[in-house]
Amino acid sequence: MVNSKSKVAVTSRSFSRNKILREELLKHYKNVTFNDGGEKLQGDTLVDFLKGHNKAITALEKIDDDLLSKLPELKVISKYGVGLDMIDMQAIQKYNIKLEWTGGVNRRSVSELVISFAISLLRHISESHREVLSGVWRQHVGGYLSGRTVGIIGCGYIGKDLIKMLQPFGCRILVNDIKHDLNFYKQFNIKSVDKEELLIKSDVVTLHTPLDNSTKNMLNSKMLSLMKPDAILINAARGGLLDEDALKQMLMSGKLSGAALDVFSIEPPEDKELLDLPNFIVTPHIGGSAHEAILKMGLAAIDGLD
Repeated sequence: MVNSKSKVAVTSRSFSRNKILREELLKHYKNVTFNDGGEKLQGDTLVDFLKGHNKAITALEKIDDDLLSKLPELKVISKYGVGLDMIDMQAIQKYNIKLEWTGGVNRRSVSELVISFAISLLRHISESHREVLSGVWRQHVGGYLSGRTVGIIGCGYIGKDLIKMLQPFGCRILVNDIKHDLNFYKQFNIKSVDKEELLIKSDVVTLHTPLDNSTKNMLNSKMLSLMKPDAILINAARGGLLDEDALKQMLMSGKLSGAALDVFSIEPPEDKELLDLPNFIVTPHIGGSAHEAILKMGLAAIDGLD
């Protein structure tokens, strides 16, 4: 039965562009406003978009006290995607908003991206691509992902999925997490270590933590300096987890072999010097942007509206 009383706003651009998700949502709700203009909604434009709706599906938009104070009719927010760092939880409670989200719905999409980053960096694929396009034909000698030590900071849904995907590569896996899933660690022969040991010993370091006060800038200049010169760093979690300027200096000086970032503290990133480095791979926050993941995230968000 179609709900004709509720008014639903969908802020996400990828959800709004997806024909299957649109049709599925319209099976349940008659009055839906999609982000058909493809706008990046923030501040007053986000307020105007959400006004008059009592339910919303949001993605990376900032939901804070100031916003909710201007939307007294909004009662339900269902999160499209994972990560709640854009949502002020105190404000959610203050205005008695029902918040729904499903963890791990994009885990395989992110895990596969991380593995593609690792292999690309280890085999110098991005650098080789740039050189061929510029008229340079030379062979870079790279190395295997197989048999390397991979350090995973954050062993939640995505960290665990990545560990499963790494099994055929025969990697030694180190993890750092505030929680200790001892049964999982034992099952996959994983060693739990502190961040310092992980950074010192790993050939590949990949981040999979949320962004909050405890993780913000956790890989600062001092921590990054612990990494091996021939190691690589990957962040497909959240911007703000590492010092991007310190990372740039290490890449430029040869103190770090390579890095790949899908997320930045400011998006789109503004440091062209970093973006132009040959040993750096940049993607525009596409961790969850696989067709299969978009469907899973979208269907979970629709269920969360009830």
